[in-house]
Amino acid sequence: MPLSDMSLADLREYAPEREEPADFDEFWAATLKEARAHEGGAVFTPYDAGLVAVEVYDVTFPGFAGDPIKGWFLVPAGATAAGRRLPGVVSYIGYGGGRALPHDWLLLACAGYANLVMDTRGQGSGYQFGDTPDDPHGPIDPAFPGVMTRGVREARTYYYRRLMTDAARAVDALRAHPLVDPDRVAVAGGSQGGGLALAAAGLVPDVSAALIDVPFLCHWRRALDISDAYPYQELVNYLRIQRDRVEETFTTLSYVDGVNHAARARATALFSVALMDGVCPPSTVFAAHHHYAGAKEISVWPYNGHEGGQTHQQREQLAFLARTLGS
Repeated sequence: MPLSDMSLADLREYAPEREEPADFDEFWAATLKEARAHEGGAVFTPYDAGLVAVEVYDVTFPGFAGDPIKGWFLVPAGATAAGRRLPGVVSYIGYGGGRALPHDWLLLACAGYANLVMDTRGQGSGYQFGDTPDDPHGPIDPAFPGVMTRGVREARTYYYRRLMTDAARAVDALRAHPLVDPDRVAVAGGSQGGGLALAAAGLVPDVSAALIDVPFLCHWRRALDISDAYPYQELVNYLRIQRDRVEETFTTLSYVDGVNHAARARATALFSVALMDGVCPPSTVFAAHHHYAGAKEISVWPYNGHEGGQTHQQREQLAFLARTLGS
C-alpha cells in the first residue's frame, strides 16, 4: 500500500464536483417524513450489565418505516437520580458490526455523556453481534453477498436509505429522553459509522457536533476506481456481472453519498483520516471534508491504515466534545 492515493498537499486541495441528483432534498425530506409518521417512540428498559459506573438501558426505537431498531443507552451512574440533563452522543457502528454488549461502549458514559449506541440493521455477524433484522419492505433484485448491493437498482429500495433513516431517527430517540439536553447532541462513528454520522449531520442539520472518523460511504465513484478492498469491492464485483447497470448504480449511490450529505451539514465537525487507508482512501475522506458546510477540523494520521488514530483520536474527540457540548 502506498503512503496515500495523493500527496497530503494535494489532498488538502481536493474538492471534486459532487454528483448530486436534482431531487436529493425532496427524496430525503419525504423519506424522513414517512419514517416520523409512524406511531410510537423509543422504549428504554433498564438492563443489568453488571456495571457500577454506568447505568444501562436496552433500547428499541422506530427507524425506517417504523421498523424496531435495537440499541444501548448508557449514562453515568446516578444520572437518573440526579435528573440533570446531559449532553448526548449517538454512536454508529462499522460495517459488519452490531451493538454487541454494553461493556463495549463505556468511554462516553464514563466521560459524562448520555450515549445511545445504534444497532445496525441486517449486520452484526462480522465482528460484533447485533440484534436488528433488515426488513427490505418488498422484493430485492439479485445482489452480491453483503449489504452494499442490496436493492441498489433504485434509491427507493437501497439498503443505505433504510440505514441512514435509522441513523436520523436515532438522533430523535436520544433527544426525546428526559435525561438528554436536545440542544447538545453529537453524532459519532468510524468507517461505516463515520459515514452514518456524516449522513445524520446532513439529515438532522441542527445537531451540535459530529465525530467523523475515516468515513466510509463517500465519493463512491473514486472509491470504486481506486480501492481494491472490501466492502467497496462488493459493488465492483456486482458491476463486473451487471455490466449494463453502471450508471444507474451510481445514480442510486449519489443519494447516499457522504459528500452530498456533507454539503448540508451544519454541526461543528471533527474528521479524521489515515493516509495509508486502503479501505476508505484518503481522497474520499477529504472530498467529504472539503464539501462539509459547517465548521470543521481534521486529524491526519500519516502512517496508519483503516484503524486510524484509535485511542489517540479518542483523546482528541473527548477534548472536542468538551469544547462543543460542554458538561
